[in-house]
Amino acid sequence: MIGRLSSRLRRQPAGKQIDRQRGSGFALPPIPTRRMSSKEIPLERSSPSRGATVEKSVAEGEHEALGRARLFIGRNLGGYLFLLPALFIFALFVWYPLVLGFILSFQSVDMINPAVWVGWKNYQKVFSDPLFGVAWHNTLTFTGYALLFGYLVPLGLALLINEMRHARALFRLAFYLPVMLPPIVTAFLWLWLYNADFGLINALLKAVHLPGGLWLENQSTALPALVVVATWGAAGSTMLIYLAALQGVPASLYEAAELDGSNLWQRIWHITLPTIRPIMLLMLVLQIIATMQVFTEPFTITGGGPNNATMTVLILIYRYTFQDAEFGEASALGVILFLVLAVFALIYMRMTSRLMEAD
Repeated sequence: MIGRLSSRLRRQPAGKQIDRQRGSGFALPPIPTRRMSSKEIPLERSSPSRGATVEKSVAEGEHEALGRARLFIGRNLGGYLFLLPALFIFALFVWYPLVLGFILSFQSVDMINPAVWVGWKNYQKVFSDPLFGVAWHNTLTFTGYALLFGYLVPLGLALLINEMRHARALFRLAFYLPVMLPPIVTAFLWLWLYNADFGLINALLKAVHLPGGLWLENQSTALPALVVVATWGAAGSTMLIYLAALQGVPASLYEAAELDGSNLWQRIWHITLPTIRPIMLLMLVLQIIATMQVFTEPFTITGGGPNNATMTVLILIYRYTFQDAEFGEASALGVILFLVLAVFALIYMRMTSRLMEAD
């Protein structure tokens, strides 16, 4: 009996034996199982929902951005269509020549044969040209004279007219009239005034028993004579800008200064000039940019003479282009002038941005 019972117990499946042992009070060791951490369960369950949330937010952001873009285009489409012809003309006549000139400065071009890439050879020829230094010296000298006369004269005229009580409009018109004349007309007018034989200036000097001069034929007086022409022709517009700036000076400051017993010079020095100083700095930079591009006066009146005394950078570019047919060298010199003027242009932009921030 015992043997048969034991054999039956051996033949029973393992699951039943375990159940009997548990039911009979035997304690079996626990079956080892892998327990999942609390961090793994939320990741597996929440990753699909979180991904869907992210995709939904991205889709909503794209939809919102697309809506704003459509709204912006709808509101400004008409304005951009009106600007399109102007931008096309500006690109055609400004941006395209700039890019083409930069490319030509590295090429040998004769307008007959195909252009040949020569690298920095054009720049080397320009720097080795004896007229390069002469042209830059005359241009900088002209700029210095123009700042000495052409910068102070309009400011003085503006201060004088601003202090007038009567006939202010008449003097504004009188000083602005030369600006209305074409530059070529102004040049021929002063060419007659400077004439050594029958010019008005020598005639007036002879009338007061003073000797006349060879204003345009003398190397020492030719360049200052051109500065007078340029100043006379452009001072009116600069004067109007200064007059507009003077209107912005508070009248209460002048009244307080008069109560303190300040005279006219003290009011100008301590009130007027400090108030319009930002405008004066802007006009200074603009005048440097304009005078370094002087061409009409020396080309029309003296032609760069006498003995290259009025040779400027733009006249040298003109000679390279139309007399020597050296288009690569002319482009190289133009790029050099562009880089020099770009420095002053950046200064001007920086100053204007500061003025806008101050306002």
